[in-house]
Amino acid sequence: MSIKAFELIPAVERDLLMGDKARIKIECIECCGKHLYVGTNDCFIHHFLLDEVTSAKGKLTYSAQKLLHKYLGLKKPVAELRAASALERLIVLCDGIVFLVDMVTLETVPSAAGGGAKIRGVTAFCINENPVNGDPFCVEMGVLSLKRRTVQIYMVYEDRVQLLKEVTTPEQPCAVCLDGYFLCLALATQYMILNYNTGAAQDLFPYNSEERRPIVKRIGREEFLLAAPGGLGMFANAEGASQRAPVNWSESVIGTAVCFPYVVALDESFITIHSMLDQQLKQTLSFRDGHILQDFEGKVILASTKAVYILVPLPLERQIQDLLASHRVEEALILTEGAQRNIPKEKFLSLHKRILQQAGFIQFGQLQFIEAKEHFRKGQLDVRELISLYPLLLPASSSFTRCHPPLHEFADLNHLAQGNQEKVLECKKFLISYLGEVRSTEVANGCREDVDTALLKLYAEQDHESLLDLLASDNACLLADCVPWLEKYHKYFALGLLYHSNGQDPAALQMWIRVADGDLQDSTRPDLFEYIVDFLCSTSNQDLVWKYANWALHKDPTIAVHIFSKRSAETAKSDLKPDDVITYLGKHRVALLLYLEHLVLERHIQKEKYHTHLAVLYMDRVLSLLSESPTNQEQLSKPREQLQALLRESSLYRAQYLLGKMENCEQLLLERALLHGKLEEHNEALHILVHKLRDFSSAEAYCIWASSYQDSAYRQQLFHLLLGMYLDKNAAVESQTATCEDSGALEMAAVDLLNRHGEVFDAVRVLRTLPDNWSLQLLRPFLGRTIRANMHASRTSQIALGLAHSEHLQLLHDKLKETKKPITVSAKKGCHLCHNTFSEPDVVCLPGGVPVHAHCVAQRVKDSPTKKQLTNRNNHT
Repeated sequence: MSIKAFELIPAVERDLLMGDKARIKIECIECCGKHLYVGTNDCFIHHFLLDEVTSAKGKLTYSAQKLLHKYLGLKKPVAELRAASALERLIVLCDGIVFLVDMVTLETVPSAAGGGAKIRGVTAFCINENPVNGDPFCVEMGVLSLKRRTVQIYMVYEDRVQLLKEVTTPEQPCAVCLDGYFLCLALATQYMILNYNTGAAQDLFPYNSEERRPIVKRIGREEFLLAAPGGLGMFANAEGASQRAPVNWSESVIGTAVCFPYVVALDESFITIHSMLDQQLKQTLSFRDGHILQDFEGKVILASTKAVYILVPLPLERQIQDLLASHRVEEALILTEGAQRNIPKEKFLSLHKRILQQAGFIQFGQLQFIEAKEHFRKGQLDVRELISLYPLLLPASSSFTRCHPPLHEFADLNHLAQGNQEKVLECKKFLISYLGEVRSTEVANGCREDVDTALLKLYAEQDHESLLDLLASDNACLLADCVPWLEKYHKYFALGLLYHSNGQDPAALQMWIRVADGDLQDSTRPDLFEYIVDFLCSTSNQDLVWKYANWALHKDPTIAVHIFSKRSAETAKSDLKPDDVITYLGKHRVALLLYLEHLVLERHIQKEKYHTHLAVLYMDRVLSLLSESPTNQEQLSKPREQLQALLRESSLYRAQYLLGKMENCEQLLLERALLHGKLEEHNEALHILVHKLRDFSSAEAYCIWASSYQDSAYRQQLFHLLLGMYLDKNAAVESQTATCEDSGALEMAAVDLLNRHGEVFDAVRVLRTLPDNWSLQLLRPFLGRTIRANMHASRTSQIALGLAHSEHLQLLHDKLKETKKPITVSAKKGCHLCHNTFSEPDVVCLPGGVPVHAHCVAQRVKDSPTKKQLTNRNNHT
């Protein structure tokens, strides 16, 4: 694809060069600054001064002034010219002779006394633009001889030339280029790289010099451009490798030049310009009769046989903008990045960012969102440039103005989409994705309010699931802009979150309550009531809790009580006092019951009034259900279980008070028995269970429960009491409903009790209590277990006694050994308690045979809090 990278501008017209001499032809050119030297076929050198002229419209032209021309006197064409500006000399090749000419007067420089200023038998020469000699007033030159297979390295001075080295080549070279120690040579059949300092050579690729003219061009430090077979321009470095892809130019290339990042090639009819970055053909210019193309210090000059022209590159930014205008994004970016070395760093960074941003908008307009996002990211786009394309998304208070000159051609999103709503929707989805990614990065620094507000508006409009996540997180949404937008799309729950994030909790609750009551329609949260309750649980503002808890309690007390029972850890320090809550819940009986359950059963608060209050509420509920006719047993069972569980597990309620409230209720006999148990009135409790309820299993369970935190003697006493209750015929007779069957049932209950819990009873006492007419077969399990238990206890105690006796004997033996062992005391030994030496033999021996002063031990025993006496005291010396 074409691009206008260069303009061809005349520099020296035909008339100025040759006047009316029709046979004169240009053979070579050289340019040094503003000075242009032209060598012609009639052995003349013409010297021109070139001035750049810029018109009012910015168009560049060249004005040429002829300063001088000089005949060299050899009657042969001037084959080559090279300027050595430091020496103020022109190096000229004419008629196979290289000699020096003064750049100002064009006079031939005479040979110095110590050496010649001419080299004969030369076919071609080149200047080393990367010299290895440190002398600034000396030029290095590579020379090809006419008949010898050699390359000669000369040092050129102001008035003489000096041979430095001669290098032999495999074939006769026909073109040469020199860079440092490296010679790039076109031989008769191939190209090669030769290091004239080390002699190392590297063959490149074959080439037939008889078919077409070889081209060897230095394009940079240790890098060359060569004309290869097949119409290719090959790049090669000093190691013989190619780090760039080849350029595909014409088969009949005459000359080439480099103006980074372009390679310019000249053939018989055209000038072709390829990019070194992507190797694509960028521009073609028609140019007839061209035969010279060279670059001089970044200036590309070409000549026909009659005139000289300059190929002027257009400004890089203009080229890039032309590419962007043609939507050739990748080429524009490649050109920008490739031109980095020719632009100052700060300017390049600024240019590169802008080009990336423009490229991003071009691809955005083509719905290539992935590429657009990447270019926006790399170009560090002010995200508001993108937001501003979407009408009404930026806050009214935003001070943002678009970049000038503009980064894109779109007025807004509607202009971009041209009425295509699908395109609009895709663009909005992209912006949602992009803003979601950048809002927490450096891209949003300084414009967080604009980003979050725009994102909220998009979420609300598109009914996006992330709306609530945005408002629940730390955000900078502007309240004044967002409230109308959320109301427009009926996002009332989200509006409440917005109020909350802006510290306006009362407004948030009012909004949610209106939705929960059905005044406003928003289906975002089906569990909105539960959410409001959770919100009140977590708030530390007690005024809000007292104000809105009543509304919640009227709506659903079982859930609303969580406001008080599930307070969050963050509000623990400023938590509500339970007494205040109980007073507040006085009118809400269900909620009060649930709250007391929370205090007693979950938080395990050990306060008598809470336990008693909860028990009273349980009892009132049970009594209320019992008063109904008929009584619903299914409804009654759970409240009774709750009451019984509390009576069993709690020990803090006022049992006497509760017993008084249910004294005359014959339907709560089990509960009364539990209360008697709490008062340790076990006779009354067991009497109710055995003779009134006839619930023998409950009676056994009662004995276990009532003795659960007591010793085994207490439990044994309770079980003997229950056994006596079973065997007491007088108590059975006193029961108004007692029958013979009941008496037999009591006896069987006694037998079952003994057989199940035989280990608890005192067997002797039981045998004395049992009626004489009972069969031993009935008590076989009890007796067998009892006998085994007694035998086991007897044998265990005998073993323990034997072990204790053995231990006692061992201690007596140890004591005897310690008593008979001598204890040595000397003036050199010290007391282990005071560390002073012994002055007399009166000592006390500690366990292990350690001697100490008697008064030290006495003081230690006196100071000891346990007053323990030391053992093994003796006075042996």
